[in-house]
Amino acid sequence: MVCERIRRRVGHEPLLQRVDLQVPVGARLLLVAVPDASGSLLLRVLAGLARADGGRYQLAGALASDASPAGWARRFAYVGPDPGLFPWMSADETLALSARLVGLERPDAQRRIEEAVERWGLATGRDRPMSRMGLAFLQRAAMAAALLGDPELVLLDEPLRALDPDERIRLLRLPGERRTVVLASRYPASEAGAVNQIALLQHGRVELHAPFSALEEHGLPLSLRSIQSLAGMAAVRREAARRSRSAASPTEHRASA
Repeated sequence: MVCERIRRRVGHEPLLQRVDLQVPVGARLLLVAVPDASGSLLLRVLAGLARADGGRYQLAGALASDASPAGWARRFAYVGPDPGLFPWMSADETLALSARLVGLERPDAQRRIEEAVERWGLATGRDRPMSRMGLAFLQRAAMAAALLGDPELVLLDEPLRALDPDERIRLLRLPGERRTVVLASRYPASEAGAVNQIALLQHGRVELHAPFSALEEHGLPLSLRSIQSLAGMAAVRREAARRSRSAASPTEHRASA
């Protein structure tokens, strides 16, 4: 996933000023944002649910929306804090609809549906209308439906918050070595065990993108304050490197002369 100079203003506030971010294939990235709304907005822009005022992005190797079964819609998935499911449909009907939307053939569709029902714990109540089920069931069903097409890139904005913390982390460990996951969260400490990279989107810009191990190397816990501290250290190093290059430039120029 590649973002280049993505901008978006909401009212008078530039929530996204110049977002540059490259997430390698197979990464599990925790996206922490200040303000919180900017992280959610970035994921909605990437998912095609909100427009950007400028910039470009590339998802799973695709530069533009492609609704064909083998295209963009099949290669990435988005799940937000609201499950967004039809309340009159059951889990079975929801998954069958998802299978049709991504173009799965009937035998393959039924196999994947049964696997999803088992993985996401939907067996009890799978034939009941969503309106009769609890929020935790709806959130699990939304994840199951989004992942039915085996997407390469998964964008998650505060999913599964109604679940028990341990169960939530277990389910967020999505299988697939080449599957890329971007998880936006207002509660960084609760995402330990589900991510291997961290990024800080602060005041509309990416101030930090580092491996999760960078926190451990500095003895820092997974928290917003720790991530901001790590971003501050990185900014100091960048400034020192810039000054060093600036100081060396005149000498290099005289030597070449």
